[in-house]
Amino acid sequence: MERQQRYGILTRLRPDKREEYLRLHSDVWPSVERMLLDANIRNFTIFLHDDLLFGYYEYTGTDHEADQARIAADPETQRWWTLTDPCQEPMTADSPWAPMQEVWHLTSQVTQDR
Repeated sequence: MERQQRYGILTRLRPDKREEYLRLHSDVWPSVERMLLDANIRNFTIFLHDDLLFGYYEYTGTDHEADQARIAADPETQRWWTLTDPCQEPMTADSPWAPMQEVWHLTSQVTQDR
C-alpha cells in the first residue's frame, strides 16, 4: 500500500500576469506533468482566490526532498518555470511557493464522540 503525505503551498499571483498564468495552466506541458508523476506527485491542484494561489498535492514516494530535487533538475520543468515564475510573487525569499501547515484532515472514518 502506498504511503501518502499531503502538502499545501501558497504564493501570490501578480495581477498584471494573471491572464498569462491562467493561459499557461490551461494547457500544462505533458513533459512537466510526466515529471511530477515520475516524482511521486499525485492530485496536484492549484486554486486561485483573488491574487492568492494555493497548491495542494499528495506525495506517495519515500524521499520527498530527493524527488523535489529531481523535479528541479529536469530541463523541461526548468523551462516551464521560466514562464510561470515571473507570474508569481513569492511569499518568502526561500522559495516561490511557501509551505503551509496542515491543521486538520477529514478521513474516511469518523471518530467516536469525545
